[in-house]
Amino acid sequence: MPKETMIELKGLAKHFGPIKAVDGIDLTVAKGECFGLLGRNGAGKSTTIKMLVGLLQPSAGWAKVAGFDLARQSAQVRANIGYVPQSLSVDGVLTGWQNLEIFGQLHCLPRSLLQRRIPETLAMLDLEDAAHRPVATYSGGMVRRLEIGQSILHRPAVILLDEPTVGLDPVSRRIMWDHIRRLQQKEKITLLLTTHYMDEAQELCGRIAIMNKGRIAGLGTTAQLGRKAGMPGADLDKIFAHYSGHQEADSGSLKDVQRSRRLARRLG
Repeated sequence: MPKETMIELKGLAKHFGPIKAVDGIDLTVAKGECFGLLGRNGAGKSTTIKMLVGLLQPSAGWAKVAGFDLARQSAQVRANIGYVPQSLSVDGVLTGWQNLEIFGQLHCLPRSLLQRRIPETLAMLDLEDAAHRPVATYSGGMVRRLEIGQSILHRPAVILLDEPTVGLDPVSRRIMWDHIRRLQQKEKITLLLTTHYMDEAQELCGRIAIMNKGRIAGLGTTAQLGRKAGMPGADLDKIFAHYSGHQEADSGSLKDVQRSRRLARRLG
């Protein structure tokens, strides 16, 4: 029996003048799936995510998220998604509890429900002991976990994670993986994940789409992508290089480097 589709894109595109950041992509993600969206800097991953959360208006095509049309039912889409962006989305002056409380209020959750959800969420992400400490005292991994806590507080059907572990040390990354897996298994949430870490994609994602210059160059499981590329048994690093292209010019600009370093500093 086919699974329910939670994300569906048809010809989705975003153009900035003559630049085709996303150039007509088709994609479906099933309910409960952890799906990886990979590509070099500038390939179109984050632009795709920003369209799905309503931060950018598509130039062409259409999308459905959690069964709602992105163009005609944007309020319903926002109510049914969680989003963990690359940029900081918590207030360091406030405590972890206060950040969650404000986020819940923005989603119009009743106070009685928040009093139950906030401790449940903190416990799920191992942040109970730090609940009443200012977030400025948190480690990078704790900050990222709190941001995930914000994204799940209203129990969305879909969560979009834009490079959730960038800037974290290897131990913190492994802990984050465990929390993402637990979240998916316990809450049955559909996850769309962008990452530059091939081991992360291989560890967490059942299927992967590799973008190149705004288009999807390869789609499937790691094994399927390897066979299609004529490299059966190859690891994801080699598969990624094949589909994403080898040009150094595609690997990012000074602005990308500055953004990555700022993110690493604030999480380190």
